[in-house]
Amino acid sequence: MRTDDLIRALAADAATPTQSFGTRAALDLAAGTAITAIIFFAAIGFRADIAQALETIRFDFKFVFVLSLAVPAIGLSLRLARPGAGLGLWGSTLALAPALLALGVLAELAAVPAAAWGTRLVGSNSHVCLTVIPLLSLAPLAGLLLALRHGAPTRPRLAGGVAGLAAAAIAAFLYASNCTDDSPLFVATWYPIAIGLVAVVGSLVGPRVLKW
Repeated sequence: MRTDDLIRALAADAATPTQSFGTRAALDLAAGTAITAIIFFAAIGFRADIAQALETIRFDFKFVFVLSLAVPAIGLSLRLARPGAGLGLWGSTLALAPALLALGVLAELAAVPAAAWGTRLVGSNSHVCLTVIPLLSLAPLAGLLLALRHGAPTRPRLAGGVAGLAAAAIAAFLYASNCTDDSPLFVATWYPIAIGLVAVVGSLVGPRVLKW
């Protein structure tokens, strides 16, 4: 390439606006979430009695719990894309989800006879929960990892694990609308297991895909 051509190419690159990290991350996450939503509505969909379920506290509580996990996990995963970034406020707000879950379990124990606790905990869809949430997490996890690659995370294992946590929470939000087990005892047992599995996968994949 001649010098004049190189100068023109560099000038063209400089004149082309580049997307900020936030914009790219939002697009990557939105794409992964959209793919998961399409798969969910095409293959699974809402539970048959969702209109009635929406009028119950137990059903609505599932979404409150999952959102309280998803929002700070997404915020923290994107924060960790910056070199040397600490956990900050997003890390502290992650404690809200288990706190809410504990309150829900205590309320359930107070409202339900002890003889029914085991039945409520086991539920009828534990194997579905442990399968569907991880599978629905794949696209959001890929989107978040791609978003993190636009940054420069210095703790890729932690960043990947938090990305897995966020992706699983997004998947759990969709799955909750299909799951017919609404007891906080069920949610406190099986949802964290499914979400934790994805977080482990993210922490294992993170060092491989987030190297720079």
